[in-house]
Amino acid sequence: MPYQRARGTADEFPEDLVVVERLERLARELFRRFGAREVRTPLLEETRLFERGLGEGSDVVSKEMFTVEREGSSYTFRPEGTAGVVRAYLEKGLHKTRPVQKLFYVGPMFRFERPQAGRMRQFSQIGLELLGSLDPIFDAEAIHLAGRFFEEAGLPGVEARVNSMGDREDLDAFREKVRDWAAPTLAQRGCEDCKARFARNVLRILDCKNERCREINKTAPKMLDVLTPASRAHLDSVVAALKSVGREVTIDPSIVRGFDYYTRTVFELHHPKLGARSAVCGGGRYDHLIEELGGPDLGAVGFAIGIVPTIVALDQLGVAREAPARELDAFVIALEGVDRLLAFRLVDALRKAGLAADLDHPEGADAKPRSMKAQLRAADRTRASVAVIVGPDEVKRGALNVKHMSGGRESIVAIEPLDQAAAQIRRAIE
Repeated sequence: MPYQRARGTADEFPEDLVVVERLERLARELFRRFGAREVRTPLLEETRLFERGLGEGSDVVSKEMFTVEREGSSYTFRPEGTAGVVRAYLEKGLHKTRPVQKLFYVGPMFRFERPQAGRMRQFSQIGLELLGSLDPIFDAEAIHLAGRFFEEAGLPGVEARVNSMGDREDLDAFREKVRDWAAPTLAQRGCEDCKARFARNVLRILDCKNERCREINKTAPKMLDVLTPASRAHLDSVVAALKSVGREVTIDPSIVRGFDYYTRTVFELHHPKLGARSAVCGGGRYDHLIEELGGPDLGAVGFAIGIVPTIVALDQLGVAREAPARELDAFVIALEGVDRLLAFRLVDALRKAGLAADLDHPEGADAKPRSMKAQLRAADRTRASVAVIVGPDEVKRGALNVKHMSGGRESIVAIEPLDQAAAQIRRAIE
């Protein structure tokens, strides 16, 4: 082939989109039940937004962003959704008029990383951002909603695991503890990334994906040991709120999120049956990001769900996929000897009546209509409810033969007037 898709991207055809669209519909319906509204931000943002929000030392900013330089400006295809939503929240002035907002998004993100199963360079996420409050119930709502999404998608039994990153005071104390612990082990790691992280932001060592580093990190200090009473009380309130609505939760000190903006509650949802890659969702609180991006110091919490990893998990656990959706309600079969403009007018009338309708299109401008059998096969491939047969005999009688594809039942409908014929065919389908 002369042209191929870019590495780390995928073409999605209608049959591939059945599950994707189901998950997107579920998210929109479920999130609105929780009082959230949809927001759509640009795919491109100023690069400095991500450098400031995610941290210049983060792996995403330092290694994985798709950035374009034009006329002295730098723009980046969004690698995640939170920074753009917060930017839009501030630019719209919502922090002044209605600070507490529940906003969700559905759409593509871009990261330059090694493609593998469930991880692509262009990928779609479903995300939720709860803005404007320090209420621990905000945290619990986010975690509970993420759990509900997976349960309604067909993954019951997800486990909620939470930790606390503390606030600024806690982080300062924890950073020194980790620095003192990491300095003697740095040479053992053999990981150039961790050596750079030690100098830039030592806490990023704890989020390293290198297997050797992960083993060493098991002996690292725990944030829970340095939490101030206020931060510990916040975590305990989140756990209590979750338990009050029947959501079991485990405190897991190993959870560390990879962006600079996280504070207090961080969480992951796991499905144990998935084995080593059991995490299906992650998120947390980012109380100072709004201030970092130019607004007031307001609390916020959010999460993002990867659509492809969710589909991989559903397939791995054997959750049945939905059958492909019906493409057409009515397929018009125009046989040889029939004016194709009549067939075209009939298709138009069916569409005006609210039906999805089409007719067979021969190859080439002068090609003859295909046989009845070939056109019925074409109708079957579209999973049409009915095939509307227009042949010379039907035209002579002034009647259409409506064949129900399931069961083979047939009925006769007068051709003229076409709008009434279309309405009658619609009633027959309903």
